[in-house]
Amino acid sequence: MQSIDRAMTIAKILASQPTEVGLPISELAQECRLPLSTLHRILQAMIKQGLVEQDGQTKYYRLGTIWLEYGLQVYDTMDYVNKIRPELDRLAREVEESVYLSKPAGEEAIIIERIDSENNPIRIYDQLGSRIPMHIGAANKAMLAAMPATRRTDILSGLVSAGEMKKIEEELLKIGQQGYAVSHGERTDGTSSVAVAVINGFGEVIGSISIGTLTFNLSEDRLAFLIQQILDVGQRVSNKLGYRPSDRR
Repeated sequence: MQSIDRAMTIAKILASQPTEVGLPISELAQECRLPLSTLHRILQAMIKQGLVEQDGQTKYYRLGTIWLEYGLQVYDTMDYVNKIRPELDRLAREVEESVYLSKPAGEEAIIIERIDSENNPIRIYDQLGSRIPMHIGAANKAMLAAMPATRRTDILSGLVSAGEMKKIEEELLKIGQQGYAVSHGERTDGTSSVAVAVINGFGEVIGSISIGTLTFNLSEDRLAFLIQQILDVGQRVSNKLGYRPSDRR
């Protein structure tokens, strides 16, 4: 029981960190009030179980994404899912394309929901549980653009070079101003996507909704239609979760 208590204490301390960077073992030992040798042993056991990860460069410790994976198993019992899914269903019917719900997980995003159109036999198929680096694709860039600058920088610094950082920051600034993101062939050739961030009542970015389509079908009028639809559903979903523009951090 003592080991479980200590492991949960470590997890709570790591979860309380304002960024995904994590903590060095010396600082974690002070927070946990544990000897370094004891803490190191517990951390190694937690790493084996996927509960904790250690950055290969900084050697800092952070929570493992398995916490999110366990959380997804009870996802359907959570109230906000019941509020989001009907909107995804309606959007898929209106645009006759596949619609996705993604959630940020450190430097990656996980696709946690997909609604396919019954009227379109040609589909963009991305598997549930797929992990995509946060700097790739409209869904992820919509989330990044809506995040606080410090969190965004923490995420991007582990994904892109200093030279690329300026370019992507300029792109994210534009996305933030217009309220949506568009991408073409960033992950899969011949496909395009439009997306908006989902923000909860605390002003936190909890995910994104995106529409996937084949690029050869995407005329200017069609793109304008998809953008308007994604903006409308993004606003409805965020409002249902309690978000108001004045809540934005």
